[in-house]
Amino acid sequence: MTGANLDLLGALLMGLAASSHCFAMCGGVSAALSMAIPAPHQRFTPRLAYLLCYNVGRIASYVLAGALAGGLLASLAELGQSRHALVGLQLVAALMMMAVGLYLAGWWQGVLAIERLGARLWPLIRPLANRCLPLRTPLAALPFGMVWGWLPCGMVYSMLTWSAAAGSAGQGALVMLSFGIGTLPTLFALGGLADRLRYWLAQRSLRLGSAILLILFGLHALWVGIRLL
Repeated sequence: MTGANLDLLGALLMGLAASSHCFAMCGGVSAALSMAIPAPHQRFTPRLAYLLCYNVGRIASYVLAGALAGGLLASLAELGQSRHALVGLQLVAALMMMAVGLYLAGWWQGVLAIERLGARLWPLIRPLANRCLPLRTPLAALPFGMVWGWLPCGMVYSMLTWSAAAGSAGQGALVMLSFGIGTLPTLFALGGLADRLRYWLAQRSLRLGSAILLILFGLHALWVGIRLL
């Protein structure tokens, strides 16, 4: 498996592993989305169209952020003709992945400090989400999801570090796309099967297994980065 494919697999795993965090961060968003859906569409099947558009918008924001991070850092590295700067960022991304693994295992909460820093920007963005309401059609949930895609989240910030180290705008976008796809089962379940999935995701063995896999991915990325120095 190539390094690029391994990055995408790791990003997908990150999205799946972050499920319990998504419940905490996005549960309120899902509740707001449900309340904003017109009453005739509150049955699960009609709600699915709203959930689909919301999640497409959310992931589109992730992809855009990943492309910007990957493209900007690649351009700066090329202008400065400094390969070591990009490798250094890859090492930071590996450490961030390990930090997320430690957080999911309940061994270290450092990721939350990064999240609190990003929270200062949210009051500037939230009014845009309010302008999207009420959601009269499923398509109206698309811009709503795009705004909420910028919700301060330590997991997303960790993945953006990884996107920035991907080496190009395209690869950075793919990393964030893989991460977004990984979060889909959880956020779709918030719209219809939340109680059952919440019970499943709360299992300590599942969280611990996911955390260990992320730490191992991070260690592998760290080893590869060190060899490139």
